[in-house]
Amino acid sequence: MSHGLAWLPLLLVFVLLTSLGWLERRRQRLFRDWADGAELAKLDSCGAARLSDGVLSWATFEAGALKPQGEFVIKQLELVELLALRSGEAPLTQESQGACRLRLVGGGLQKDLPFADAERARRWIGELMARSRCEL
Repeated sequence: MSHGLAWLPLLLVFVLLTSLGWLERRRQRLFRDWADGAELAKLDSCGAARLSDGVLSWATFEAGALKPQGEFVIKQLELVELLALRSGEAPLTQESQGACRLRLVGGGLQKDLPFADAERARRWIGELMARSRCEL
């Protein structure tokens, strides 16, 4: 009996890890279906984003579904800034890493797109600016 009780915590950990893996696989499947046909797409801990037909849209995962958070028409894009995720209007330096947000400015609008990785966000700045120039 005592040997069986010793294995119980390991069994619980196994069940927990299995269910977390299933949830992540479900999240990735939802993202693949949502981003199908997109010119540019990303999935990270801050959410998902896609560029499709000149419209950049982003969403977060809530309750097993993608919940739209915003969208921006790329041909209106005038400026993209890299800012810290939660510390007001502080711009990020070139050496900074970690969570951040892209501030999209244009057409009288200003929207923030969160990123979990600053390096990936820097690559997106170049892609978005290049595509906005192509749209003009």
